Amino acid sequence: MMDPYITHLISVGIASLQEYLALHVLLCLVPAFFLAGAIASLFSKESVLRFFGADAPKYISYTVAAVSGCLLAVCSCTVLPLFAGIFKRGAGIGPATTFLFSAPAINILAIVYTAKILGYDLGVSRAVAAITLSVVIGLTMALIFERNNGERKAIKTFGEEKHAHSAWLFVLLLAILVAPEILTTWTAKVIVEIPLILITVYVSFKLFTAEERKSWMSETWFLVKMITPLLLVGVFFAGIIVEIIPDEYVVEYVGGADAGSYIIASVSAALMYFSTLTEVPIISALTQLGMGEGPALSMLLAGPALSLPNMIVISRIMGMKKGMAYISLVVIVAAFSGMIFATYYFSGI
Repeated sequence: MMDPYITHLISVGIASLQEYLALHVLLCLVPAFFLAGAIASLFSKESVLRFFGADAPKYISYTVAAVSGCLLAVCSCTVLPLFAGIFKRGAGIGPATTFLFSAPAINILAIVYTAKILGYDLGVSRAVAAITLSVVIGLTMALIFERNNGERKAIKTFGEEKHAHSAWLFVLLLAILVAPEILTTWTAKVIVEIPLILITVYVSFKLFTAEERKSWMSETWFLVKMITPLLLVGVFFAGIIVEIIPDEYVVEYVGGADAGSYIIASVSAALMYFSTLTEVPIISALTQLGMGEGPALSMLLAGPALSLPNMIVISRIMGMKKGMAYISLVVIVAAFSGMIFATYYFSGI
């Protein structure tokens, strides 16, 4: 016979899962998956990645590296082969590490989900901090390692362009995703959402081929299969975490009262493995127990960028010295960013 306490914990996890499914699936995850699938299939990665070559001005390569995660829809796993490709093709350590840090953190799914679950202050701060700090990390890595390293190569293997009207689909899908947050009543949501969905369906049939639509649906289904099981497991265990971890422990170690809270949050997130989006319900559970907003942001920045398997791969691609420098920079800037955010958050600025 199962221990009553174990049974209780399972029931708590199931209740957390039921609440999540009721509140966040229809108007949050479903349109977000369709949006991410469209980005992955209908936007040309090649048209973005070619800006990382030596023939691109630095202000362009760093800017594109910092923001391209929104268009490439990569997670902490899929960013590694892309990073290896652009690094080995001559992108240079600066733009390459800018891309490596920023891309998973500003994945459109991650930003939307963070804002929906943890609040728009953390969602926006995560995006802004990831973009800003990625450039800081890239420039620092370039300053340390690119001196006297010879000329960077041009990236010539990327070049396929896709039609410009993909942007219209992106705008429509984004509107479907954002509208429920702006509208306060179900009547208004229905009046706005149904026409938006119908227009999106019309546009997808009018402007895209059957093969492109099939690719879009395939990418969407791939993301659903890859992310949803892990996300649901994360939500289940997040409910259990709230139940078993004493509030006073969380408040003491990551309550945001001193610099140690940010360092602990950053280091622990870097050592953990967060599958795409699973960091959000876990951090949400910790905030319910008393974790400060600043340490939460530190975890949101360090978690997607690093994990133990990720660190091993990064060190093999760049070499141990560059890898350790990058890992240290991520931990430091994540902790520092959380500290700055908490200062402004609690001061009301």
